[in-house]
Amino acid sequence: MTPISSALAPQTSSQPSPQPSPRPGDADEAMAEGTTVDHLTETYRAHYRSLLGLAALLLDDTASCEDVVQEAFIRVHSARNRVRDPEKTLAYLRQTVVNLSRSALRRRILGLKLLSKPMPDMASAEEGAYEQLERDQLIKAMRGLQRRQREVLVLRYFADMTEAQVAETLGLSLGSVKAYGSRGIAALRIAMEAPV
Repeated sequence: MTPISSALAPQTSSQPSPQPSPRPGDADEAMAEGTTVDHLTETYRAHYRSLLGLAALLLDDTASCEDVVQEAFIRVHSARNRVRDPEKTLAYLRQTVVNLSRSALRRRILGLKLLSKPMPDMASAEEGAYEQLERDQLIKAMRGLQRRQREVLVLRYFADMTEAQVAETLGLSLGSVKAYGSRGIAALRIAMEAPV
């Protein structure tokens, strides 16, 4: 039997029955269903590398590219009923990859703008560590002073009071404040110059 005659021959019960021919209304229903999951998955698998390459043109790291391509598949999968023509599935995937890459770039740029920028006169890490050592040494030296000397120096130089204000606060004469201050500074110099 030739292929044509076999196609025209009546079918036996062992063969599956032919699908009924679509009626005019069935075509509209098929279009309303949109792209099938199988078609979308096949398109995604076949074009994964090219979609990854497209994302790589817009983004700089592989992990972000992979995330964008995965997210594009998820979004097109969710909206597959709107893809009326299955032939346009790849175009929808590509457009979604481009849009998601743009969004990722915008988020990065915004993140960079929002990062706190160091002040131009900000000390380096080494300078900061050195300043911390000096501060610790100063605190240790201050603790070694007599109580009145320490009080006068703290109020005068750390609280930024005048000598008259220090005298009033501590109930001392102006001369006593000057004497405690000069002796305290001399003692601090000796303590700060001593080897640690």
